[in-house]
Amino acid sequence: MARIVKKFGGTSVADVEKIQSVARRIKKEVDAGHQVAVVVSAMAGVTNELVGYVDAISRMYDAREYDAVVASGEQVTAGLTALALQEMGVSARSWLGWQIQVKTDDVHGKARIHSIDGKEMIESMSKGEVAVVAGFQGISPGGRISTLGRGGSDTSAVALAAALDADRCDIHTDVDGVYTTDPRIVAKARKLDKITYEEMLEMASLGAKVLQTRSVELAMKHNVRLQVVSSFSDEPGTLVVNEDEIVEKELISGIAYSRDEAKITLTQVADKPGVAAGIFGPLADASINVDMIVQNVSDDGKRTDITFTVGKTDLERAVATVEARKKDLGYSKLVSDSEVVKVSVIGVGMRSHAGIAQTMFSALAEKGINIQVISTSEIKVSVLVREEYTELALRALHEAYGLDAE
Repeated sequence: MARIVKKFGGTSVADVEKIQSVARRIKKEVDAGHQVAVVVSAMAGVTNELVGYVDAISRMYDAREYDAVVASGEQVTAGLTALALQEMGVSARSWLGWQIQVKTDDVHGKARIHSIDGKEMIESMSKGEVAVVAGFQGISPGGRISTLGRGGSDTSAVALAAALDADRCDIHTDVDGVYTTDPRIVAKARKLDKITYEEMLEMASLGAKVLQTRSVELAMKHNVRLQVVSSFSDEPGTLVVNEDEIVEKELISGIAYSRDEAKITLTQVADKPGVAAGIFGPLADASINVDMIVQNVSDDGKRTDITFTVGKTDLERAVATVEARKKDLGYSKLVSDSEVVKVSVIGVGMRSHAGIAQTMFSALAEKGINIQVISTSEIKVSVLVREEYTELALRALHEAYGLDAE
């Protein structure tokens, strides 16, 4: 008998018929003798609808009330899934974030989980009851409902799996695993049998939508065995595992892209100590994440241009934050651009091989694609290019690294 956590995303529970299909999948695990906890997202489109209601009332909303509204979508799905299981003769009950004490910090809308008390749920599951948990939500130090940010149900599932000491955490989605790149763009993309936590973390953070970044971080930290599988077929999925479980490591495992990028350039900034802190400190205080950064120093060494990227949804706030400090920063001009995309190649094999970046740069150059910004880590190389070149860049790089399916 195993203890399994299964997470179903919005497309998997998009309507009553799909919720009943999910219930049948859960029943199979119960009939096999396993203890099962299920984490569900809101039905597809519901969260967007709820966010729209909030925006219609107030553009500068109270984040605590925003959370109270948008968390309701998961509550509905959890109740309906529990009811569907009960109709099939399976003992089940729904749990909300506050009921299992998913304790978070007080950064409403983007809260981070501090702890989960799984004792009562383990007791319930040991008696054969399926626990159906509303994902994406917790409770803040002030006793208010908090939400974990978009894709937060993945994080809920992994955190719950760690708290329950689960044998496995299955992430059910509308794809049947992790691919070398987006198969909707590159027809020759291949499904991976296994991928390392590090590679999956890079792919998630760099735009792959299969798993949410924080969920992979948690899985790696707590050694939670993850499996990405389809909600609509019984095909084997992709296991996310420790590096030592993969015998023959690929040089490049995948190519990710993110359209959620915007570029800001500050021209003629004084090249002196404290200027970078003056730019990026206020952005951090405003909870705006900065990703890629490049600095060009002028010939006289006195002035510099600084370019950095933020999420598209943060662009307006980022520009306002920086412009509010223009007098202190003393830059000449601020130029923003939201028509860019970040393309990244990822693979643990980079650690022991040279020339990875050169292959990338050459492949893009051959297609006439200009690189605007570059950033690297031990197992990835990312570039910023014009958004219109997304598909061309992905196909060129997929072929250049020998990832095309035969």
